Amino acid sequence: MTSKKTTQNIIWFKKCSSKDFPQVGGKNANLGEMFQLGLRVPPGFAVATHAFDTFLDRGRVRNRIVRTLSQIPPEDIPALEGAGRQIRDLIESTPIPGKISKEIREAYQKLSDLCGVPDLPVAVRSSATSEDLKTASFAGQHESYLWVRGQEDVVQHVLKCWASLFTDRAIAYRNQIGWPHDKVTISVGVQKMVNAKCAGVMFTIDPVM
Repeated sequence: MTSKKTTQNIIWFKKCSSKDFPQVGGKNANLGEMFQLGLRVPPGFAVATHAFDTFLDRGRVRNRIVRTLSQIPPEDIPALEGAGRQIRDLIESTPIPGKISKEIREAYQKLSDLCGVPDLPVAVRSSATSEDLKTASFAGQHESYLWVRGQEDVVQHVLKCWASLFTDRAIAYRNQIGWPHDKVTISVGVQKMVNAKCAGVMFTIDPVM
């Protein structure tokens, strides 16, 4: 894990590795590791955590999120659901800073050109820094979106992925394990869609290995 905080907003998978976990989250870091091994991974890029953090600060969103969550009694489910909906609406209605939006659009265009497909269909995938940890599992807590096409839709779905850091289930899980809401951040992967012939999951003999 790198000790330096990057100021990059876009990091391509082929340049990611496990040391970039703080910048690209668990999912994108693992995709980068597979690239390094020469495995056949659909190309794509990460919208780094720096972009999300800049968005929160420039839009004055962070303080409003912290204030909203601090007012929720831990066991009050209706209040949690209301706060989560309020925060997601706030994030999705706040414009992304122009420089970040421009870089996302340019990276998507570059990916489309690389693949030779105008308005390339992509998966827009959440990759939080709280994923794939030894002490917590946030698998399935955040959203991903498939078959997204066009620059504008990609930017909007990046916002949706950012907002999903505050799904009701993610908020409740962080409350349950005592994970501070202001200590979590998120990256987003934008990756070429593939027509998969099959898919599957393997569970090891040791479920806590």
